[in-house]
Amino acid sequence: MQTDLIERPVVRNDMEAVHRHIIDRRSANRTLPPYRAALTEEIVEILSSFFAKERPGAAVSGVRRVGGGASKEQFFFTLSEGGAEEKFLLRMDPRSAITETDREREFVLIGAMRGRVPVPEPVWIDNDAKHFPQSAAILRVVSGVTKPSDAGVKVSGLGTWLGPDLREKIKDQFLDHLVEIHRYDYRANPLPGFEIPEADAKQAARWAYNYWRELWEVDEGEPRPIMSLATQWLADNMPDTAELVMLHGDYRTGNYLFDEASGEITALLDWELARIGDYHEDLGWVLMEIFGSFDGEGVFRASDLFEREEFITEYERRSGRTVNRETLHYYDVMSSWKCNVIVAANGLAAARSQHNHQDVLLTFLGAAAPMFANDLVRLLSKGAGE
Repeated sequence: MQTDLIERPVVRNDMEAVHRHIIDRRSANRTLPPYRAALTEEIVEILSSFFAKERPGAAVSGVRRVGGGASKEQFFFTLSEGGAEEKFLLRMDPRSAITETDREREFVLIGAMRGRVPVPEPVWIDNDAKHFPQSAAILRVVSGVTKPSDAGVKVSGLGTWLGPDLREKIKDQFLDHLVEIHRYDYRANPLPGFEIPEADAKQAARWAYNYWRELWEVDEGEPRPIMSLATQWLADNMPDTAELVMLHGDYRTGNYLFDEASGEITALLDWELARIGDYHEDLGWVLMEIFGSFDGEGVFRASDLFEREEFITEYERRSGRTVNRETLHYYDVMSSWKCNVIVAANGLAAARSQHNHQDVLLTFLGAAAPMFANDLVRLLSKGAGE
């Protein structure tokens, strides 16, 4: 049985090298002292020192912390030189985050996507923290918002309501950009740090499963029957991958900027979870109920853009691919399972260890675990076509 294969050490440990490095780093960091968020004046000094080497003569000003973001410390700043001003965003890792990532891997992929889909321009990278206190990247600022101005105070992307007008302006762009990401030819244009899961037909699913299962174990997610059941179900039901594509990994409303007047998507954000894998994995993430909305008549829309069947049908039409309902169901389950790992283990572990500047937010997000658990019950209680 597939479960027997999963329990073999050589298969159980099968994952991308970068993910093994991330897990080892997270495990090693557990014993480190509490993390203190950088003060604005400290960032001013660090940026000034950095640009004294990178752009001698340029002056740093307007440094301010960016609100939001549960995984990175972020600061806007202006770089002035010769009468011209440029606006940038510094993204810097805390000691531990709700999602652990590799700055250089994200930096490389965003650069590769320029000209294909709207993304911020990646300009500088310090992946090994040779200058910044933690791994960091600097990107050019792009205008736009992640939610309507009347959406109120909430975590971006969770239950966002765009409304009929913005929905019609954004939905085609949203899907076309996803199709374009999946169209990226990673063989003709290989990306450093990205491995291809092609040893066998199940390796794409196995890599994802092994990585997230081990993150749960490293962060000592408390025993929960529904997580044990889902973990075993995912091990027993790994699908074959018919086609490997470049995945975004966190594609949803809340992770793109748009112009509120025109509805134009100006930048796709948060590429930290990108990898090469089964396109159904991205589709399952898009279709998660917590990232969508229900209208007054009980109609669900993924990311408040597409009804479920509409999204699947349009993806098939625009991409030329066939969506396998059993494979999609597998990744529906995996998506909710991963979100449980993120909020109930990774986020709470980072908050408990005081290794993150957003410990209050991470603790708050931990309360979402029952919602994901309920979603797992719903998904595991039905078949692929229900």
